[in-house]
Amino acid sequence: MSAPAPFTRTPTPRELRSDLLLAAVMLVGGVISAGLSSIAQVYGEDQAPMWSALPVVLGVSAPLAVRRRWPAVVAIVIAIVFFASVSLRVPEIYVVQITMFIALYTVGAWMNNRLAALWVRVGIIIGMFVWLIAVMYHETINGAAEADVAAGAFSPYLAFMMIQLLLNVLYFGGAYYFGERSWHAAQQRFALEHRTRELEREREVTAAQAVALDRVRIARELHDVVAHHVSVMGVQAGAARLLIDQDAERAKTMMAGVEAASRDAIGDFRRLLETLRAPGGEDDAPATTLGLDDIERLAQSSRDAGLPTDYSVIGTPVPVSSTVGVNLYRIAQEALTNARRHAGVGAKADVRLRYESDSVELEVVNSGRAVTAPRAGLGQLGMRERALASGGSIELQPRPQGGFRVRASIPLPH
Repeated sequence: MSAPAPFTRTPTPRELRSDLLLAAVMLVGGVISAGLSSIAQVYGEDQAPMWSALPVVLGVSAPLAVRRRWPAVVAIVIAIVFFASVSLRVPEIYVVQITMFIALYTVGAWMNNRLAALWVRVGIIIGMFVWLIAVMYHETINGAAEADVAAGAFSPYLAFMMIQLLLNVLYFGGAYYFGERSWHAAQQRFALEHRTRELEREREVTAAQAVALDRVRIARELHDVVAHHVSVMGVQAGAARLLIDQDAERAKTMMAGVEAASRDAIGDFRRLLETLRAPGGEDDAPATTLGLDDIERLAQSSRDAGLPTDYSVIGTPVPVSSTVGVNLYRIAQEALTNARRHAGVGAKADVRLRYESDSVELEVVNSGRAVTAPRAGLGQLGMRERALASGGSIELQPRPQGGFRVRASIPLPH
């Protein structure tokens, strides 16, 4: 699975439109809040004129329209307006605090340069607290003469300042925390979507591979069945044609062999179709009823087709899986078919099934014409695939004295 691309957040057109709506709502709310705050005299006699609240409200609400595009610039602008409005005692204290919270949150949630996002927020928060502590110190000094200070206790004003300090810690800490949470949640969604896409692609590749493997298996089975039986019928039909005028009885025997080979072909085709219909695949299909015990009958069919074939079993037979059995059977079938087609007149074949302590070996050797440059056709490819599918190996090579050798070795489970 490939690594995902670096995560970045890009606002959608819908999110950009929602920012415009938020800016409009904050502007209307700020105007209403400024009017009510001015009437309520929130700063008492030192309060600035009411008209001064309008540029402040505009200065903190308008930047919100582009808060996801340029979060750092928006946060700095709103922080400066916030400083100025409180320092000048502008009669609006609610919308400026809300917009400041939103701006800090947006830096944490949407700024792709995470190091810059950290420094922007830390700088604003430190600046706010330095300013707040300076204001508290100044107000405390100015009101010290009027404060009623008891031994071992805070003055009411100092207690009020401590509450303000605690509220600011919660305020800025909340903006920082929720911004980080939003960023990490979006990052996790991005990673999850990437994994989902990767899994979907892998599923498509796996499905395509399964189809390809099924096509290869069907082609291999068809080749083995058709090549063997058609080869037998062709050889016997040709021999019967040549003998029909000279030895009618022997020609009849040859034609009987053609009939038997056609019945075997029909049976193999039926098993092949049942294999393709079986949901469990090749391992559970009826075609695996062919096994090592059927190789002797295969050798007899080869003799009947005109290729003298010896068969021998070396060692003590042990049970093997149905997959190993059918694969070795098909390898022997293909090897004998190739011998009948290519060995020439007077050739012989020898089939040996050898049981070792940790493996079972099938060797099919034929004499005949020398093979200088063996052509790797579908038959040899199918034999290699069957040997590898059983966890074994196979040798396909011409003999120096003429003919060809096929040796397949399959390991046995302990």
